[in-house]
Amino acid sequence: MWVWLSRIILRNRIAVLVILALITIFMAFQAKQVEMSYEYSQLLPKKDSAYVDYQRFRDLFGEEGNLIVVGVEDPDFFKISHFRDWQDLNRDLKAIDGVDDIISASSAYNLEKDTKDKKFVVSPIFPKEITSQVELDSLAQNFHSLPFYKGLLYNPKTGAYILGITVNKDKMHSKAREQLVLAIKERCDQFSEKTGLVTHYSGLPYIRVINSIRIKKEIYLFSALAMGLCIITLFLFFRSFKAVLFPVVIVLTGVIWAMGTMSLLGYKITLLTGMIPSLLIVIGIPNSIYMLNKYHYEFRSHGNKIKSLQRVIIKIGNATFLTNLTTASGFATFIITNSDILRQFGLVASLNIMGLFLLSILMIPTIFSFLAPPKERHIQHLDNKTIRRIIDKLVEVTYHHIKWVYASAFVVLLLGIYGITMIKSSGYMVDDIPESDVIYQDLKFFENHIDGIMPLEIIIDSKKPNGAMSLQTFKLVDRLEKRLEEYPELSSSLSLLNILKFAKQAFYNGNEKYYSVPGNQEKNFIMAYAKNSAGEGNQGIGALHSFIDSTQQITRVSIRMKDVGTKRMEHLYNDFQMEVDSIFPADSYKVTVTGSSITFFKGTKYLVENLFSSLALAVFLISAFMAVMFYSWRMVVMSLLPNILPLIFTAAIMGFTGIPIKASTILVFSIAFGISVDNTIHFLAKYRQELSLTGWDIQKSVRIALSETGVSMMYTFVVLFFGFGVYSISQFGGTAALGVLVSLTLLVAITSNLILLPSLLIGLERLTTTRSFREPMLQIYNEEEDIELEELEIEHHDSEEEKGEEENKTQN
Repeated sequence: MWVWLSRIILRNRIAVLVILALITIFMAFQAKQVEMSYEYSQLLPKKDSAYVDYQRFRDLFGEEGNLIVVGVEDPDFFKISHFRDWQDLNRDLKAIDGVDDIISASSAYNLEKDTKDKKFVVSPIFPKEITSQVELDSLAQNFHSLPFYKGLLYNPKTGAYILGITVNKDKMHSKAREQLVLAIKERCDQFSEKTGLVTHYSGLPYIRVINSIRIKKEIYLFSALAMGLCIITLFLFFRSFKAVLFPVVIVLTGVIWAMGTMSLLGYKITLLTGMIPSLLIVIGIPNSIYMLNKYHYEFRSHGNKIKSLQRVIIKIGNATFLTNLTTASGFATFIITNSDILRQFGLVASLNIMGLFLLSILMIPTIFSFLAPPKERHIQHLDNKTIRRIIDKLVEVTYHHIKWVYASAFVVLLLGIYGITMIKSSGYMVDDIPESDVIYQDLKFFENHIDGIMPLEIIIDSKKPNGAMSLQTFKLVDRLEKRLEEYPELSSSLSLLNILKFAKQAFYNGNEKYYSVPGNQEKNFIMAYAKNSAGEGNQGIGALHSFIDSTQQITRVSIRMKDVGTKRMEHLYNDFQMEVDSIFPADSYKVTVTGSSITFFKGTKYLVENLFSSLALAVFLISAFMAVMFYSWRMVVMSLLPNILPLIFTAAIMGFTGIPIKASTILVFSIAFGISVDNTIHFLAKYRQELSLTGWDIQKSVRIALSETGVSMMYTFVVLFFGFGVYSISQFGGTAALGVLVSLTLLVAITSNLILLPSLLIGLERLTTTRSFREPMLQIYNEEEDIELEELEIEHHDSEEEKGEEENKTQN
């Protein structure tokens, strides 16, 4: 097949380049239409019970993740100059397009009983204009007498005050969300600059928007850094402008294809898909390195350019196809996770890794067939003294220190197994943000002052119309809220019961001691007043509709909590379920614990479990490919050992250093395994070719395979190591961990493939020299196989002198 393919490519060079150019132009047009994702990435599958419960909550009560919170710590908050600045801030924020509502101390409402019309009057506590400090002190005293706002809008112990901004959900799902959030932040920053107070920002909408802005910046940064590193590396190795330019053109074309693929599939740019351009640059360059090395080896051997290019396709094409297939398989296994963000990442990455192979196998031979043959200085890298010294040292270790190699591998294995037992599994909603980051520090501000901002919702279904308004339900909700107050991770709850307590206090003329659960008779009076107050405003009693459905059968308890991590969240979730079951009779109530905190915790847990499955699938698929290539289960096992050992080593490092298993770090194993096994395939392909030429002299075959493929392996390792290493400077902890861990895994993998694999081949030669290995299912051509150039009949426009030179060499 590869002989046939080489003839097709080299006979139709112009047609191949024209077709690729047209596809690239089409993909570039599609790539312009790719948009950033402005929605929260859903980790749970849509059939999962936690996802179903969360959607039910949203259908009943609307969006719960559209609140941005701004906080300040100001002991002099109620000094008139400070308070007026705060009022100005509230008014300006309210005027911003996309801000639906504002709630803070200065805009708080009170309920007053109107005995004449038997209704509650909703009135602002603080007027727009306050004339004196004495007036403000009196109003502040009134505000502090309302327990409803304590822990919600301020912390009396720390002097922290909170401003809640409800943003329009439609704008938050559009491009306008960045402008909206930045406008809010700009106005708050002006307030901070004027007053000298430090403003803190948080809330899921704010965190998501700031992160999406950072993602866009990092896409360009990492793509530029990866490209710069590849250019430098290629030039240092090959010392040729052509050997740098065209591999760069190939990977940039691959990036355009990838972005076009995302547009055609209807995908948007997320934290993961945003990494694809730089990943393709790093992963695509090794294709060109192997092909150019082979081209230069061949040309130095016989001096025939066309014959060299054809041999590149025939001999490197097969192994390169398999290496790209194994790498693509490592990414493709994410498709089985049922997580939208991972499935999109896996599909786009795997398709375009194979696209890079197609571009490499088509463009390298066709482009270089039009160029002049390499000069002597272009192929001097084959005799690089430093690389040769390293290769000679590897050969010495392999031949003379096999026992030490085995012993070292065994020690690494034991330490790895021990380290794995120390790995912890955890994830945080702001997991990718380092502790030094202002977002993380602001989140801790709100956790310290109001016990967090992550949404937790409890839905209480009384199973009958009007059941949520019964005195029995009130008492049970009150018991639940008192139990939940015992958890330091939770904020004060907000529910229908709190509003009724607020109304009861108003019914008794604002006396603070009456802020309590209304009795049955009190409830009837209060509800009568509440019905007459309908339409008075969206605060206080007017907010009843936010906590009860239209049939008055279902109500909710809304809580904010700290970002405690998935491990602690699992314990808390089980505790909440036990509390609920002990309070609400199962035959009369159906209670559901949900909210973003729950869906994130369950989604992360689900994701980690499925990513282990994807890793197992990656090992299985790659083993199957190796079996097809070598048709020997012994060789499959032997080829897997040097690549599984680095994964164990990396897992141990995670255990020893306390890096937890989570969605971002578990990606390392599938990606690194798919890439590291590439070196094994290239080495064993060359090794098997040499076996038939050396009369099955294993030691000599290993030496030759190390000499040729070892150079390419080290070149590609440098590109991959530093290419993934650029992710270590990411502002996102998960991305940084991915870069460091993949680079570390590849470092161990290259060492394992250059030392352990040859040692296994030499030390266990009787086990490896099987008939099935001699006669593989998938044919790989011998180095000295004759190539009939006459049959190729390439129509090219080389000079007559070059044609004559090539004919003479062919005849010789």
